[in-house]
Amino acid sequence: MAAGAAVDALVGDPRRAHPVAAFGTLAAAAEARYWADSRARGVAHALACVGAAVALGGCAERVTGARRGYPVLVALATWSVLGARTLRVEAEALHGLLCDGDLAGARERLTHLVGRDPSQLDAGEISRAALESVAENTCDAIVAPLLWGAIAGIPGLLGYRAVNTLDAMVGHRSPRYQNFGWASARLDDLANLAPARLTAALVAASGPRPVTIWRLARRDGARHPSPNSGWSEAAFAAALGLRLGGRNVYGDRVEHRPLLGDGRPVRPDDLPRAARLSARVGAAATAASALAAILLRRRGRAGRAARPSEYRSESRTAA
Repeated sequence: MAAGAAVDALVGDPRRAHPVAAFGTLAAAAEARYWADSRARGVAHALACVGAAVALGGCAERVTGARRGYPVLVALATWSVLGARTLRVEAEALHGLLCDGDLAGARERLTHLVGRDPSQLDAGEISRAALESVAENTCDAIVAPLLWGAIAGIPGLLGYRAVNTLDAMVGHRSPRYQNFGWASARLDDLANLAPARLTAALVAASGPRPVTIWRLARRDGARHPSPNSGWSEAAFAAALGLRLGGRNVYGDRVEHRPLLGDGRPVRPDDLPRAARLSARVGAAATAASALAAILLRRRGRAGRAARPSEYRSESRTAA
C-alpha cells in the first residue's frame, strides 16, 4: 500500500486505460440499460456494481494468495484508486491561471474538480470552490481508500472506489437520480463516516494548532448538508485560517452552504497551501493505514495459528 501511494504521489493517475474510468464506463452502460425512477432499481444497481468490484478484488487475492505477486498487485490496486497527485496538479494549475488573470481558463479548469456552475465565479470564488474540493477529496481520494485497503485489502480498495465513483455518477440530487441514486449516495455516506473523521484528525495533527483545529472541525462539520464532507472542509478551513461555504450554483439549483471556519475568505495564493496540507495528510494516512494493515494481518495470522491447538485440546478433552 505504501508503495502504491508513493507511485501515485510521484507519477499520478495512469494516462491510459484507467481502471476507474473503465468501471465508470461499465456502470454507465448498466445504468442506461436498467435505469428506472425507482429506489429498488437503484439499490440493485449499486449492489451489482459494488459487488462486482469487491468480487474482482477477492478473486485477485485468492489467485495470488501469499505469493510474491501479491504485494505488487496491492501496490497496483492502491495506485489505481488514489488521486493525491491529481489534486495537487489541479490546485497548482488553477493557482497559475488565476495569478495570470486568466479567469476564463480558470473557470474551465475548475470543472475538473467540481460540479458547480463556474461561469459567474470570480477569482475568490474559484479559489474557494477548488479548495473545498481539495479538502473533500483528501478524504475521498486518499484517506478513505487507504483506510478501506488496510481493513479489507484489495476488495476494500476496489470496493470503496466503486462506491465513491457511483456516488459521483448518480448520487447527486436531480429529477433523474432522486430515487435511482439514493442507494449509491447513502452507501457513500456510510463508507465515508470513519474516513471523514480520520481526515479531520490527521489535518489537526498536521496543522499548527491541533486542539483548536479539531475543536472547530467538530463544531462546524455537522453544519454541512453532507454527514461527512463538512468534517474535512471545516478542518482545512481551521488549519489554513480560512472561511469556507457560501452560495453554490448547480445548473438550475442554488444551494447556500453554511460557513465553516472563523478565518478570512479564500484567495488564489491559498491553493498551494491547501495542496501542501493535503500532501501531509496523505503521507500521514499512508503511514497509519500501512501500520494498521500490518497489525490486522498479524492478528489474523495469530488467530488462525491458535485455532489448531485449541481444536487439538478440545479433541483430547473429548477423548
